[in-house]
Formats: sequence, C-alpha cells, structure tokens
Amino acid sequence: MAKWNAYYRNDDDEEEHEEGDQSGDYYKTTGRDSLVFLVDASKEMFIKGEDGAPSNFDITMQVVRSVYTSKIISSFRDLVALVFYGTEHSKNPRDSFKHVFVYHDLDEPGAKRVQDVDALRGVKGAQLAADTMGSGETSLGDALWCCSNLYSDIKLRLSHRRLMIFTCNDEPHGGDRVKDRQARTKASDLKETGVIIDLMHLKKLGGFDVSRFFRDVVSPPEEESQLGLQLEPCDKLEDLQKRVRAKEQEKRAMARLNLCLGEGINVAVGIYATAVTARKPSAVRLYRESNEAVRSKTRTFQTQTGSLLLPSEIKKAQTYGKKQIVMERDEVDAMKRFEDPGMYLIGFKPMEKLKVHHHIGSAHFIYPEEEMVKGSACLFSALLTKCSERNVFALCRCVSRANYPPRFVALLPQKEQVDEGKIQITPPGFNVIYLPYADDLRTLDPPQCPTASQTQVDKMKRIITKLRFKYRSDAFENPVIQKHYRNLEALALDMMAPEDTEDLIMPKVDQMNHRVGPLAQEFKDLVYPDGYNPESKPAAKRRTADSGGGAEKKPKVEVSEEELKAHVKKGTLGKLTVPTLKEVCKQYGVRTTGTKKQELIDALTAQLGS
Repeated sequence: MAKWNAYYRNDDDEEEHEEGDQSGDYYKTTGRDSLVFLVDASKEMFIKGEDGAPSNFDITMQVVRSVYTSKIISSFRDLVALVFYGTEHSKNPRDSFKHVFVYHDLDEPGAKRVQDVDALRGVKGAQLAADTMGSGETSLGDALWCCSNLYSDIKLRLSHRRLMIFTCNDEPHGGDRVKDRQARTKASDLKETGVIIDLMHLKKLGGFDVSRFFRDVVSPPEEESQLGLQLEPCDKLEDLQKRVRAKEQEKRAMARLNLCLGEGINVAVGIYATAVTARKPSAVRLYRESNEAVRSKTRTFQTQTGSLLLPSEIKKAQTYGKKQIVMERDEVDAMKRFEDPGMYLIGFKPMEKLKVHHHIGSAHFIYPEEEMVKGSACLFSALLTKCSERNVFALCRCVSRANYPPRFVALLPQKEQVDEGKIQITPPGFNVIYLPYADDLRTLDPPQCPTASQTQVDKMKRIITKLRFKYRSDAFENPVIQKHYRNLEALALDMMAPEDTEDLIMPKVDQMNHRVGPLAQEFKDLVYPDGYNPESKPAAKRRTADSGGGAEKKPKVEVSEEELKAHVKKGTLGKLTVPTLKEVCKQYGVRTTGTKKQELIDALTAQLGS
C-alpha cells in the first residue's frame, strides 16, 4: 500500500507552485501569450541622433532583443514575431502584401532569433537592413492585415494577443486619407478579435503628435490601472524598455476567489504573486541518440503477483497505535477539504495592531476581477478607499485552493503611485499578509550581554547614519543565477566567452571606509580594550594544578548488575537519567531500536527481566 504523505505544505512548496504557473500544464488550461513587434523601416528610423546617439531603429532592435532573451528565460512557450513595414522588398505568407517584410513569424523565441536580431544592430545592422529589406512606401493597413493573418495561422490556444508598433512618424501615409481609413478599419477589426494594439513612438524632430493618426489606432487600456497611450515620445533606451516591459508582461493570477463581505455580498478578486524567488530551471532529461526530451511515466505494480494496479485499487494508509488504518481516496480528500476556496471577512482592526513579527511568509496581492462578478471593481474600490481613510486593515479567513488548509490573512490597503512619466509604480489594491497561528509563536531566551553606555550608542548611531542607503530589491541580482544564464547564452549564441558577471552582493569596502572615516576606530576605542585583535585566536585556558590537564571528563556511570535487577524488579528504571541508561545498555550489550527513555527502559526490561 502507498504510504500516506503528510498533507500540510511548507513555504517552499507554495513557492514552487507559484513558479509552476509557467509550466506546460498552465499553458494547456489558459493558452500562450503572443506578441508581434511591428517596426517602421522607413528612412527616418535610421537617422542617427545628436552626438552620435543610436538611431531609433537601433534602439528598437535592442528592445526586441531584450524581450526575446527575457522570454527565453521566463516564459519560453510564449510566441513572438517581428514584422517590418514600409520596406522596399516584401516577404510574407503567400506574398499577399507589398512593402511588408515578415522577419520572424509567430513562434517560440530561440537562440537563432536572438542572433538574427543582433545582426540588425549597429552600423553593420543598418546596412544589412537596407540590403535585405530597404525602405519604400508605407501601408500600415496592409501591415496590420498581415499581422492578422499571422494570428489566424496559429492553431494553438492563445490567451493574450498583443501588437506593438514602433515608429517615429506620426503621419505614416503622408496625409493619404484612403490609406489612413484602411489602416483604422483594419485596426478596428484586430481589436474586435481580441488583439491589443500599443504604440511605442520614438523621438522625432518637431515632436510626435499622436492625435494626427495613431489615437484612433491604439487600443484603450483594459483597466484603469494599466498604462494608457503616452503623449511624450521615448528618446532613451531605458524609457522605451520600461514602457515595453510595462505592456508585454501579462499579469497571471495564481487563483481567482470570492471575497465574501457578508451574506450574499461577494467581490471577485485575483491573487497575484508580486515577487517569486528566482531559481535555476530544472534539468530536462534527453534521449542520448536523438537529443529529444524524454517523458517519464509511473506505473504501480503488485509486489507479489507483478500485476498492474489501477488507480482505484490503490489505497492510502496511516499507522496509529501499531495498527494500519486503510482509507479510500475519497475519504482522504474529504479530510483535506475544510471549506470551499474563498476569502471570508471577519472584521477590521487598526493598523497599529499588525506587528512586524506577524509577517511569516511571502505576501501576495489581490485585485478585482470584473469579468467574474459584475460590480466587483466598484465595491473593491470603495472598500480600499475606506480602509485607507480610516487606517485599518481587513482580517479575513482565506482558503486559496480546494485542498489547502485555512489561513488567517490581513488585507493591507495600498494606493496607486505613478512616476513622472505617468507609469504606474505601485497598483491600487490590498496586500495579503499571512498571519501566524498561536503555535507559530515561540518565546526565546535572549543571551545576557553587558549594556552599552550612552556614548557607545551615540557613536554607533553616527556610523549607521553614514552607512545608510536606499535599498531596492531589484538592485541586487543573484550572481549564481546570472552566471548560469550567461553561460547558457554564450553556449547558445556561439560566443567566445560569457559576459562578465558582477557580484552586486559584495559590500563596497572602499566606499564604506570613505564614508565612515575615523568613526570606526573611535568606536573600537570605546568598546574594546587596548591591544584587542578580533582576528587573533583566543588564549588557551590555564590548566589547574589538581587536574594537570584540561577540563575534567565526566566519570563513567557504573551500575552493578544487582542494582540494575533490583530496579527492573521494582519498576524504578525511570528514576535513572537517559545518559545513565545509555551507558548501562552499552555496559551489558543491550541492543536498542531507539534513543528515547521509554525505549531504553523497554530494552533493558526485556533482556534482564527474562
């Protein structure tokens, strides 16, 4: 019989489940994300900036490359395409459209595609683009139609369809109303089929006016919190990368639940993981001859007859009191299930009641799901506003999945914040803080140390003030994972050597010494005695005259056989300590199966009593 594993999961299991959202099973149920880069290949895109700054085309290729590489690492099953419009030469399925060049059709990103994009960067890349595609007439309507055909040719299930237009020309057709109308019509058709069209406009002499043409082409934001159409163009690589990252990263909910505020009052919310621990990808087993991925299958056989067991024939068992209790699968599932998944409001508490030590695991984030329950966004917004105004948090009982045990959570309100470019920094919603049970709290006995004087405390405060800096979690990368991916990149792209990996975790000793200055030595003089060296080994303890050596060893405890039998007869072996019982077992050669006191007593009683 299969052994019944413990049900309760630890935090590592939950994190693995969160990361597993990107696995193949996830894509079977929800579909894959798709992204098409539609890039303007007109002559204006290849003009160099001031003081030798890269052209708009070169900046775009760098962004496309960064998205390719990030997709390979984070979500390699997503589909990406690269299409140029306004080209002299044409290349598209069935060659139906002029001045449209499909450089990459919709497919999973790979090393070959990254190399192709690298070939279009820099001066040599601009020359290769001119020789391969050239610059000709522009028909954005035909380009959008071609992208529509790319989507229709895909037989896989797609969850999100997004198209990004990169251009520095706010009038792509030069005022041709017929072409403008055709492009707007085709853009409307794409939006009706679920394709989201975004504009990543680049800097142009004289300014870029989105109201001339692209305002009617671009899709409006799906939610109020999402980044809408930006009026200011991008003139730096960092700005363009930030906008593309804000658009192309689709937010996937870990779970969608009902937040029950009372009887019959439900708000549909989605739970999101704001940060997940980065780990190396798991190894993939390959067949030696064909280098194809190997799929493993597990079969359970009966040990005596060797016959294959069906799932209905496999039982669960647990041993209690030396007796094996057999349970059906339905019984085990019923024991694991506490209640239906959801969040149930218990009440509200002031923010001061929530302490730092109540935070025992990774926090999550909830946001309303208007598609599940109409009116969820409105009621959720009202609840968020009132909690923020009154400085309270909501206390809830949460069951995130069907077979998960209930947890008590605190919903902390969070207001929306945007930066100077109107890009959202923090979204509005509630942070889900998982609270500990009473068994999770322990009382610790701190070691007794001498109390520092006020002068020493003031000196250390000055040192801490000098060493303070603004901490950002995204400023520190895991050097082990970075080195791992650099090696993979070098191997896949046939590079001579991987790029150097900077270890950002190592402290900047020189800068710290410059900031602190003489304060460190002054603090040492206040705390440590003269001649103190922390790197020196502690002096050996003096040997006492009586012992003539080091610390005395504890003498072995000897119990005579008559005393031992008397204890067995009277049943007073429990008065002996565990070390004494262990020593007696060794002395008389008694074999034990454990180290607990009762097990030692049972072994001695069984051997000496007989």
